[in-house]
Amino acid sequence: MIISSIADYREAARRKLPRFLFDYIEGGAFTEQTLKANIEDLAKVTLRQRVLRNVRHPNFETVLLGQKLAMPIILSPVGLTGMYARRGEVQVAKAAAQKGIPYALSTVSLCSLEEVSSQSTQPIWFQLYILKDRGFMQNVLERAQACGVTHLIFTVDMSTPSARYRDLHSGMSGPFAHERRFLQAMLKPSWAYDVGIMGRPHDLGNISAYLHKRIGLENYIGWLNNNFDPSLSWSDLEWIRNFWQGPVLIKGILDPEDAKDAVTFGANGIIVSNHGGRQLDGVLSTVKALPMIADKVSSDLTILVDSGIRSGLDVIRMLALGAQAVLIGRPTVYALAARGQAGVEHMIELIRNEMSIAMTLMGISSSTDINQSHLCASYER
Repeated sequence: MIISSIADYREAARRKLPRFLFDYIEGGAFTEQTLKANIEDLAKVTLRQRVLRNVRHPNFETVLLGQKLAMPIILSPVGLTGMYARRGEVQVAKAAAQKGIPYALSTVSLCSLEEVSSQSTQPIWFQLYILKDRGFMQNVLERAQACGVTHLIFTVDMSTPSARYRDLHSGMSGPFAHERRFLQAMLKPSWAYDVGIMGRPHDLGNISAYLHKRIGLENYIGWLNNNFDPSLSWSDLEWIRNFWQGPVLIKGILDPEDAKDAVTFGANGIIVSNHGGRQLDGVLSTVKALPMIADKVSSDLTILVDSGIRSGLDVIRMLALGAQAVLIGRPTVYALAARGQAGVEHMIELIRNEMSIAMTLMGISSSTDINQSHLCASYER
């Protein structure tokens, strides 16, 4: 099929993937109201067109927490990325390095820290869940530093797994899950060969390396359920803040008071996020939460945002509302599933081209200049 947008990559991924994998990346929590709102609310933010502004070559470069980026974009940590293409996390890391933007590896990746960092031409970032097993957390932090990881992302909005009904229906979890996944894979022979056979081992590389035993897809949900810790508080993170030598970002902030707590904690940045609509359903979309948070803490730390971003226009909307960069999750996985590393690189180029067109028609020479004045008045903070 002809691919000219992220929506096209989504359709290409749907055609190629077994249902349990497509629904896993596509779905959200409960009745998926927040998942829908992330996209719908963002699309309603109206850009301000200006004419005759002499914008020849828009500049996308920025500096974020000491790192120069070719664009204000980070490829987001997504669990099980290695199930969407052969050694998927490695392919995403290579694409990010090729395009001069960071890639953040998930705790629950198939490819380990060591495998991904050894094959990337630039340092990667790492995302860490806060878990009951403090031994694992210390082990993975030590390994991350040994691998040259530069930035650490704490995901704090997953103290307990949510209700994701799609996963029960699709076979990712629930009764006869293994058998259902096997039958679905047989109906997608291209994926079955490329990933199901040639993409092995299918285990959680970072966790298996610590436990010295294979933690595979069949153990994934159970391991998560047993290790998330709802009793955590800010004080439980202090030892990690003191241990880690680089920038620390807190991911999962939706409330201005939590953002202020992140400042007090000493975070270098926050990521305004509702986990892509995959945790607490019925909460604010990130585009609605972002301006309130930016008003409170924009002078104190770096603000990033994710969830609902599907185009270069969406990137500009988020920058205008107070973010300094955005994280791209689902579009990365769609492109990876459809065309591997080349697809991810093309997806980044699509976003860059869309940003270029928009900035030219809005009279903006540099992405670092984007602010609320570039939106229609009803969307100014």
